[in-house]
Amino acid sequence: MKKQFLEIGKIVNTHGLGGVVKVMPWCDSAEFLCEFETLYRGRDRIPMQIERASVQKNMALVKFRGVDTPEAANALRNTVLYMDRNDVELDDDTYFIQDLQGMRVIDADDGREYGVLHDVLQTGANDVYEVEPPSGKMLLVPVIPDVVLKIDDETDTITIRPLKGLFDDAD
Repeated sequence: MKKQFLEIGKIVNTHGLGGVVKVMPWCDSAEFLCEFETLYRGRDRIPMQIERASVQKNMALVKFRGVDTPEAANALRNTVLYMDRNDVELDDDTYFIQDLQGMRVIDADDGREYGVLHDVLQTGANDVYEVEPPSGKMLLVPVIPDVVLKIDDETDTITIRPLKGLFDDAD
């Protein structure tokens, strides 16, 4: 079951005297984080309306409605922020990493299960899936069309066809 609220960043500091906070993005970019009108804070997912947001040195500077002093901003330090998945429309074949984590990774030809997707490494050229097999030694799977054939979020499976030699040292 997909989570309704996804972690998007963490408030790490204050900025200036007007209640602005610095947010370390845990998403694709600080720019993406700045596109939201509402974020949710803490485990209780308390809605926080954004008055304005900008990017500075890969961090998001966010002014929340009602947070008007350095003291009020400082009280939010180390708070995890969440986004509501309904606030984003993903392109086809685009997924939230949190939705992929835990999916079973299986072979397209023989149905063999390699393990579960542990994390997605974003390398620039293409993503790399970090797959954790029962043996515990991580397998790295390049996310390219020749290798990752299908992601099925209904069965929580990722079907791959490894390139020859990809897992030869994975004993």
